[in-house]
Amino acid sequence: MKTYLSGLAIALAVAAAATSVPAQAASDSVQLLRDADATVTNLKHDPSFAEARKMIQSARAVYIVPKLVKGGFIFGAEGGDGVLLVRNGHGWSAPKFYGMGSASFGLQAGLEQAQLVFIINSEAALKGIQSGNFKIGGNAGITVATLSGGAEGDTTTHGGDIVVWTSATGAYGGLTFNGSVIKADDDENAAPLPAAGVTALRHNLATVW
Repeated sequence: MKTYLSGLAIALAVAAAATSVPAQAASDSVQLLRDADATVTNLKHDPSFAEARKMIQSARAVYIVPKLVKGGFIFGAEGGDGVLLVRNGHGWSAPKFYGMGSASFGLQAGLEQAQLVFIINSEAALKGIQSGNFKIGGNAGITVATLSGGAEGDTTTHGGDIVVWTSATGAYGGLTFNGSVIKADDDENAAPLPAAGVTALRHNLATVW
């Protein structure tokens, strides 16, 4: 009887763990979409928005990382979760979820968090991200530029395959992306998309222009 009960307990525990993964992924995606929507709104109020607006109008896709943080990331260092939306005519596709991590982003002392919007301008950069593990700086011919109202000397009007905007004023004094990895989040991508969050984010991006 004890053996039977132990086996039953293990089976129930495994089943509970299996069902909790998609439930947690669905909950995470709801919050991530809300945070991404807030990031787009913050972008619209940034001094660099005029330049970002022009770039987003012709971008192939955008990758939004609402919270780039120190520690606690699956890669073992700094990073955050993000949302990828691909241009679809005059609108945007359904979002896909990708994580971003690095051994070190070189965040300035005292800077614990930043919001990022990757404006993806080339098909090569988009395909690289969609293909799986995309390493910034590890893909020949892919250029990355920066755009921020607080990035003295780093703001560019020339663009690149990827242009990165951040809300963290002055963050680019010590924030670099070479070696950073962008990887699809299979659990969140397998979970049902929250309709309200998807609609709000797509509408917010569509009003950029």
